[in-house]
Amino acid sequence: MKAITVVPGDPGQVRAGDVPEPVPDEGGILVQGRLLGICGTDADIVLGQGYGWAPPGRDRLLIGHESLGSVLEAPGGSGFAEGDLVAGIVRRPDPVPCVPCANGEQDFCRNGRYTERGIKERDGFGSERWRIEPEYAVKLDPGLGDCGVLLEPASVVAKAWDQTEHFLTRTSWRPETALVTGAGPVGLLAALMGVQRGLDVHVLDISDRGPKPGLVADLGATFHVGDVTGLGLEPDVVIECTGHGPLVLDVTRVAGPDAVVCLAGISAGNQKVEAAFDEINRELVLENTVVFGTVNASRRNFEQAAGALARADHGWLERLITRRVPMAEFLDGLRKHPDDVKVVVDLAA
Repeated sequence: MKAITVVPGDPGQVRAGDVPEPVPDEGGILVQGRLLGICGTDADIVLGQGYGWAPPGRDRLLIGHESLGSVLEAPGGSGFAEGDLVAGIVRRPDPVPCVPCANGEQDFCRNGRYTERGIKERDGFGSERWRIEPEYAVKLDPGLGDCGVLLEPASVVAKAWDQTEHFLTRTSWRPETALVTGAGPVGLLAALMGVQRGLDVHVLDISDRGPKPGLVADLGATFHVGDVTGLGLEPDVVIECTGHGPLVLDVTRVAGPDAVVCLAGISAGNQKVEAAFDEINRELVLENTVVFGTVNASRRNFEQAAGALARADHGWLERLITRRVPMAEFLDGLRKHPDDVKVVVDLAA
């Protein structure tokens, strides 16, 4: 069968070629790959940002962690049947295991010995067929169709909102306004889930070109460009999806009293920023502000995300998928085009 394999850190080693069929030891559910989502993590792995690890004893990694496929065969009693639309959970618990990993919370792994499909020491989903264990497969509403490929990024956002709401339980006051920074796929999905919660959602991006302003408007949210400190907003919730250092500092300044600021983006650079940390500390303390980071997702979050996608307008979700490439053009898929939102690989093309 065909698959996309890479040598982490060497873009000249991206290949779309033959690999062996997956063996039953890799999981009892056999899946026909349908689509593979591409994100910044894949670019970091291929382009050499110090991220991505092949399985032990190998140089090459079968890449891909944003999956979608249809079940070809499943063991009896697994809860899955031929034809089911499924996606795979990415992270596997460490072998020790630490306390979170022992309790199905490997997204909170404490010793870093977890593995991740298509990212860290475990082959991913970028192949015509793949196998998965029933406990790491998520069944999707069949009506989602190709939009089911959005599940993994949506799971990260679902965790961000889940954790945000946990912090909001510290007081009887309830939020009204949310600010999402960054209008990429993660930011747009964060905005969707904010609207689903009945919040007045604002989305900030660096450019108003392309489809993003229309996508935000059609959610019933408000799109902004420019300096966050000049928007006149005091959001109750901030979901920061860019990882841009200066912006991270600025959102803590504009957040309203008792706000919760979730950092869901990771910077790829090493930009140095001058900051008045005494002032920032004073504002955070006096305003009861919570600032926290989040990464990855558990089964609970994948299931929350599946529900959020099923409730969303299908036509709106379809507009997030702006470009499809065959396996042979995976490397081009990593390169941003001006109107890209979500680029996916068609595993059958």
